[in-house]
Amino acid sequence: MSSYNEQQKPKVTTRRLMEMKQRGEKIACLTAYDYTVARLVDEAGVDLILVGDSASNVMAGNATTLPITLDEMITYAKGVTKGVTRALTVVDLPFGTYQGNSKEALASAIRVMKESGAEAVKLEGGEEIRESIERILTAGIPVMGHLGLTPQSINKFGTYSVRAKEEAEANKLKKDAKLLDDLGCFAIVLEKIPAKLAKEISESVSVPVIGIGAGGGTDGQILVFQDMMGMNNEFSPKFLRRYGNLASIITEGVGHYVKDVKDRDFPNENEQY
Repeated sequence: MSSYNEQQKPKVTTRRLMEMKQRGEKIACLTAYDYTVARLVDEAGVDLILVGDSASNVMAGNATTLPITLDEMITYAKGVTKGVTRALTVVDLPFGTYQGNSKEALASAIRVMKESGAEAVKLEGGEEIRESIERILTAGIPVMGHLGLTPQSINKFGTYSVRAKEEAEANKLKKDAKLLDDLGCFAIVLEKIPAKLAKEISESVSVPVIGIGAGGGTDGQILVFQDMMGMNNEFSPKFLRRYGNLASIITEGVGHYVKDVKDRDFPNENEQY
């Protein structure tokens, strides 16, 4: 059986994502942090691959996204881009590389593009980072916005609970989404906000809106690969659907390997030279 990617050959670009929104085709997105997973995800037909700063959690074992550095993000992104042929590859600018200094933001984005081979960057925030977005866009670098629950601001929020439930925050989010659209961002991620609000924003802006914990009314969805494939069973938010149980498969397989080695069953005569 051919994969979805083999049937759907065209390279995904920011323009193609816009065309997908215009014709009502949902956009499927996932994270990836290494060559092997990126290649498999790309072959399966995912439209957009995000090298997220969630690598800080799932790859480096940190409690938040804050510790990861630009150098680390570029290293992860280098591996991912080598495994991708069809999907659009986007890289998160990590905390501290764009807030409050638009010149540093541009320098960070340029490093990502030149050193990793990625095709776009993602930044968290709205009006607060307007100058950074504008400066990056003037260099011809596509920018993906991110509103709602913004993990880089976890110390400000103090919680990972649903955002924009109150009218004031919801109104600010709608205003920021319009700003990102007007500035020229090619897409916007909405994380962990009420589904009704996410649908309203998706219908009010011209660019694709990708949701995570934002209901089915957005133009697309994104999940963390390790979460949706069941590698991290401790993380079970309401919005997460698991499509595999790799944690059990891996531990069972490794357990069998350990037993075979201990029992002198591996390698056998057919597995040596």
